Amino acid sequence: MVGRYCCRDVLPFTSLVAMECVNVGLNTLYKAATLKGMNYHVFVVYAYGVAAFVLLPAPFISCRSRVLPPLSFSILCKIGLLGLIGCSSQIMGFTGINYSSPTLSSAISNLTPAFTFILAIIFRMERIALKGRSSQAKVLGTIVSIAGAFIVTLYKGPPIIIASSQSISLHQSLKSSHPNWILGGIFLTAEYILVPMWYIVQTQIMKEYPAEFTVVFFYNLFVSIIAAIFTLVVEGASSAWIIHRNIALASILCSGLFGSCLNNTVHTWALHLKGPVFVAMFKPLSIAIAVAMGAMFLGDALHLGSLIGAMIISIGFYTVMWGKSKEELSEDYGSSNLESPSAHKVPLLQNYKEELA
Repeated sequence: MVGRYCCRDVLPFTSLVAMECVNVGLNTLYKAATLKGMNYHVFVVYAYGVAAFVLLPAPFISCRSRVLPPLSFSILCKIGLLGLIGCSSQIMGFTGINYSSPTLSSAISNLTPAFTFILAIIFRMERIALKGRSSQAKVLGTIVSIAGAFIVTLYKGPPIIIASSQSISLHQSLKSSHPNWILGGIFLTAEYILVPMWYIVQTQIMKEYPAEFTVVFFYNLFVSIIAAIFTLVVEGASSAWIIHRNIALASILCSGLFGSCLNNTVHTWALHLKGPVFVAMFKPLSIAIAVAMGAMFLGDALHLGSLIGAMIISIGFYTVMWGKSKEELSEDYGSSNLESPSAHKVPLLQNYKEELA
């Protein structure tokens, strides 16, 4: 029971929290690289290409498995669709940030749990019984978590810890010089509608072909190919394809290894194990992690709004986790009850036969 609890609850929780911390660090490194002139279209091609190269042995290992079904053309087409969704969301997200700012991107990303929750209900991956306490906890926790994330993003309040001058100059340089909030908001909204669709499609693929490394390899390969075609159309054979040995190369390698490879593998495994709503609930948590890491390591100002919002995010997050765990416990209890009557009937029948004899 202890081992099952660790594998099904503790390990997915700690892994996804760790991945959100990794994503915050990778985003900071990416922003620093784009300030040095790195093209974000080329970045997507190279980062996903690095991840595909690292995972290259995975298909050969899975083909030898007798447990897995054959890797059919239908599954490859679905992974190709997943790659198209992932590539489109990446490009729309970077384009939206260029038209607006990272602040608007953070605000709209808070809608990911809501979009995922709605799509999961539509595709019958989540069950809602409004009279049940677990369903009420999931709905209420999702709303509370999104509200807390909006507070972190949109309300500052008085500073609790004053930022250093270097942090202020970096924050100002990351802002867009020619903001177009309406157009940027459209691109960012499209991105965070595609992200829940990615969760849904990935969960369906894992039900048919439960091999995380192989699926993520083909996904990274398809994203790199699609992004390369798109970049050739947009950028052409320009000097943007040349990556110098500076922070741009470090950003590509780190994003390929820890982002496109490790992060996508962990998310795919968690989607297979816990479902899309569980994974999506960690999205607002990344904002609180970014605020905390910025205050500790970058000398950013810690405002009262960030502290209040982080507390509200935590309350909503743990409310959803409680609802999910209670739902899983009720399912396990129901399955054990279905098995128990048959176990008790055999001794009774044996006793009855013995009495007749």
